[in-house]
Amino acid sequence: MTSAEKYQNTIDEAIARLISRAENSRELETADLQPRIASALEKYLFLDNEAASFADVKSFIDEIRADDLCLIIACERGDEKAWEDLVRSFDLTVKSAARKFAKNTEDAEDLAGSIWAELYGLKKDASGRLKTKLSYYSGRGSLAGWLRAVTNQLAVDQFRKESKFVQIEEAREFENLANESSENSDNNLVVAKSENPEDAFSAKQTRKDVSEALKQATSELVAEDKLILKLYYFDDLKLKDIGATLGFHEATASRKLVRIQTEIRKSVEKILRSRHGWKQEEVKRYLSDAASKLGISFEKLLAIFVIVALVQEIFGVGVL
Repeated sequence: MTSAEKYQNTIDEAIARLISRAENSRELETADLQPRIASALEKYLFLDNEAASFADVKSFIDEIRADDLCLIIACERGDEKAWEDLVRSFDLTVKSAARKFAKNTEDAEDLAGSIWAELYGLKKDASGRLKTKLSYYSGRGSLAGWLRAVTNQLAVDQFRKESKFVQIEEAREFENLANESSENSDNNLVVAKSENPEDAFSAKQTRKDVSEALKQATSELVAEDKLILKLYYFDDLKLKDIGATLGFHEATASRKLVRIQTEIRKSVEKILRSRHGWKQEEVKRYLSDAASKLGISFEKLLAIFVIVALVQEIFGVGVL
């Protein structure tokens, strides 16, 4: 039994008071807040004081910022209105932190969009819920201050990560890359040419499988998703401009772009396994080896694959 379980009735009563004192409880119930409150108690109260009194528990929960915590938990639960409220209230906070790490305003806005995507969540846990940095907010301090700290850390992490990448011009260079590939059948794009005929045949078949998987994955995208990719990669629009064009916030544009890229990646891997008989380790190894040969990141390579597949669909050229 955890320490929190010993005080369950007191905790539940305090959570009920917390919800009642929130100006906007986001229609949350006691059960929605229990895991977060219990985790905060274990980390900040019981860790150093296993003999904490019922009064200590009550006081701890009564000091939690009700509206901030309800807002964050509602965002985690997929409440779009809560997410819109969070972005509207704290977008300037995030952009202010991003400007410390960006060369210009446009880069700062792009970085802010990426940070919002990180806060929203890029991966899912075993239960299918998005894993987000918001899950670390306990409600014990100012949400604005907490967001500034998280934004600073995410910006530093992203800056360090991107500083290791070999940058590739996105829009027109990708198109040229695809056209060159279609004009030169010996162009191996990302797989080094082999002197061994058997290896060469295998490499050619591998590229063919990936090309077909990408074409299928891209063709299955809904019209809006294809348009977002085209605007971002071909037309070289910033996330802010894409959002303005399609009628939503730049943070939403960033979220959508991340989701689309993730869906394409998963779809390609699934197609390679189910249709072409690839093993999971073969999929990972091929893409990782290809990225290594180009000296770029796995994610940057995936972006190249996506663009080449779009070129294939839009312009009707054969690639890979």
